[in-house]
Amino acid sequence: MTIEDRVIRSAEATGIVTHRLGPVCGAEMRGVDLAHLDDNAFAVIRQAFVDHQVLVFKDQHLTTEDQVAFGSRFGELLVHHFARIKREGLPELMVLDTNKEQPDPLTDIWHSDETYRPAPPLATVLRSKVLPELGGDTMFASMTAAYDGLSSRMKDHIAGLTAVHGFGRFRNRFLADPSMLPIIHQIELEIPNPSHPVVCVHPESGRKVLFVNWHFTTHINELPEEESRMLLDYLRNRVLQPEYQLRVRWEPNMVVVWDNRSVQHYAPKDYFPDRRSMERVTIAGHPPTPAEPGTPIEIPRVGARTL
Repeated sequence: MTIEDRVIRSAEATGIVTHRLGPVCGAEMRGVDLAHLDDNAFAVIRQAFVDHQVLVFKDQHLTTEDQVAFGSRFGELLVHHFARIKREGLPELMVLDTNKEQPDPLTDIWHSDETYRPAPPLATVLRSKVLPELGGDTMFASMTAAYDGLSSRMKDHIAGLTAVHGFGRFRNRFLADPSMLPIIHQIELEIPNPSHPVVCVHPESGRKVLFVNWHFTTHINELPEEESRMLLDYLRNRVLQPEYQLRVRWEPNMVVVWDNRSVQHYAPKDYFPDRRSMERVTIAGHPPTPAEPGTPIEIPRVGARTL
């Protein structure tokens, strides 16, 4: 029996239903309780995660410990270097609390999480705690779709290029506070700015991914500064096309999981000065794999029943 057959049988046994939310990415998983998952149910979720890139789970009454346990099923959890708020005893949990006293969460810029790492995260699990009356959505963009939409000539042009990823606005925030300078300098020593392929191949789906973002990608190594800036601006702006986007409207007790290897996200600050509080865990990943010209693009369609 193949892995695909096992996942299909698991979906039938668990009763989980996958409801697609957009044409290029996004699905709501129905009939699942994230606090009480067996191996069959998680296998369905794990496959849907690869297939749909962004998963939405509504009406999930999780404790913080439940969220950490669920995230740990995907792999080892990371500790964020620049987190302002962490839960005592749970360094892997990051609290994103935006209010009058903490007005700047640095989420209003398109990015993949923590690409300043040599091995960027595999996934992020975000849970709603306090929501504003209006606003506070999270937007996603499929970077597999963004790559697919490029012309053949542009795909050939960017094949084999690499780009440097820095700390982005995190660094600027730390530099503005003299007391934080030793910390940022220590982080810079531990994590020299890595270079990642401009085009990666997703290790599970086999699809090519455009892997540059506005928050962390600084320049393309193989081009002069002016050419690098022009090309990088064009590639980073691919996220702005509505055809590649999905907008998720948060509800109380909702969990969203996204594949950090294949999507970017953006959280507008359109709710300020209202409060928005979320809790997040991030799963460790691997160094991105460069995509060679001619890598086949295959889209697996395995998992729960899809509506």
